[in-house]
Amino acid sequence: MVVLTSTEMQTLDRLTIEQFGLPGRLLMENAGREAVRVFLSHFGDTARQGVGVIAGRGNNGGDGYVIARCLAQKGYPVRVYLLSPPDQIQGDAAANLKLLPAAGVPVIQAADEASFSRCQQDMRAEAVWVDAIFGTGLRSEVRGLFRNAIEFINQLNRPVLAVDIPSGLSADTGQPGGACIRARLTVTFAHPKIGQVVFPGVDYTGRLEVVDIGIPPALVDCIRPRHFLLSADTVRGYVAPRPADTHKGRTGHLLVIAGSPGKTGAAAMTAAAALRIGAGLVTLATPASLHAIMETLTLEAMTVPLPETGAGTLGPSAQDAILGLAQAKSCLALGPGLGPAPETGELVRELARSSPIPTVIDADGLNHLAGASEVFKNRPADTVLTPHPGEMARLLGTTAAAVQRDRIACARDLATALNLHVVLKGARTLIAHPDGTVYINPTGNSGMASGGMGDVLTGALAGLIAQGIRSDLAARAAVYLHGAAADHLARSVGPWGYLAGEVMAALPGQLMTLFAEA
Repeated sequence: MVVLTSTEMQTLDRLTIEQFGLPGRLLMENAGREAVRVFLSHFGDTARQGVGVIAGRGNNGGDGYVIARCLAQKGYPVRVYLLSPPDQIQGDAAANLKLLPAAGVPVIQAADEASFSRCQQDMRAEAVWVDAIFGTGLRSEVRGLFRNAIEFINQLNRPVLAVDIPSGLSADTGQPGGACIRARLTVTFAHPKIGQVVFPGVDYTGRLEVVDIGIPPALVDCIRPRHFLLSADTVRGYVAPRPADTHKGRTGHLLVIAGSPGKTGAAAMTAAAALRIGAGLVTLATPASLHAIMETLTLEAMTVPLPETGAGTLGPSAQDAILGLAQAKSCLALGPGLGPAPETGELVRELARSSPIPTVIDADGLNHLAGASEVFKNRPADTVLTPHPGEMARLLGTTAAAVQRDRIACARDLATALNLHVVLKGARTLIAHPDGTVYINPTGNSGMASGGMGDVLTGALAGLIAQGIRSDLAARAAVYLHGAAADHLARSVGPWGYLAGEVMAALPGQLMTLFAEA
């Protein structure tokens, strides 16, 4: 599903008007009527007790005036609280404002602090609200009267439908701008906006309903969108059912370089997750002193002892052996549980530079690559990095807080600068590609906030690449299926307390669900 920025949506509106001759007022009418349909399907009974529409002066306010008129025509008691002087409202919005008196809709002036204070008693009596203050074009922080109005609506603790986007929410980043409406339901037009499908915007948006207002679907191709929301339908196109005569020699051979003293679990789960997602063969190579442990933990994987340092970790002495092993493999997973030793960093950087096969790098592997972007120049094969926000911050030379403020920009910048694929983990994990496209994953939940989840994702992703699935498609599919497996456990086991190993064990079931729904 295409997801738009505010600028892209504005362009889409303009092209609809200019190329198809659909007037803006018609689009506004369609938007208001569709919003009413959704509003009544959710809040119809409550609305009988009174609806308040709080509106600004732009087109978002115009949508609100249409909603108020349509509700009144259906017999619902509705009042409009106007946060702007009427003479400052222009165009299609002004035309719809003028229709309200004839429709029997009271328009209450609340354009300054004094008048807003006077109408607060009436506002407390409304049973449900329609937020039509700001639309997707908001660029600045909400201040003054508008901030007070938003905070007042939130304090009422009434159900709120947001028109197009909750007022105060950035359509491009999902960050609130000083104050933001907390909607229970948001009706957006034509396509979702980025800020509605990433955190923290998801929490302000509530349930998201996308409605058709008459914008021709083919027009979206004209703006060449770069943001997409993953779904089962899209992922189904990445992972095909196998032919009946398939054997393990045809389903890929993954090499996993992982583990150090105290971190054998990370190595074992990475290898096992690759097998759970369907890799035919997995070879797990670890420091020699861990070999006996790995043979016990990973019964289905082959294990190889590697030369190690005096501390029992991997270093440059293992490089030749690893590159030799890689020659006959279809993918390399590098990093889980490798540890922070400087010698390990030397090895990681050289493998990142010279690995002849597609390579997935995670965890300690990423930490060793901070400040070493030059290793990715002229790489002979695809690379996928899978950082969490802290690891991403180290790769970019910034802070985790800065990453979280604009996750999409950070993921895209790293992917395009280094010509590789980036999986930025966290709530609504992002998959960014070298061409600048970014995919947003809707699956997963807070129960995944426990150790080992990233190791399972690394194994699943590398396991799909090993099977011959293109790296970009494998990254999207692995992230989606990993989150879907956790969602299944959240429904069947509990909201949290399930383990990374249980998510791993649930992966085959998600594949079955994916194919069954085809």
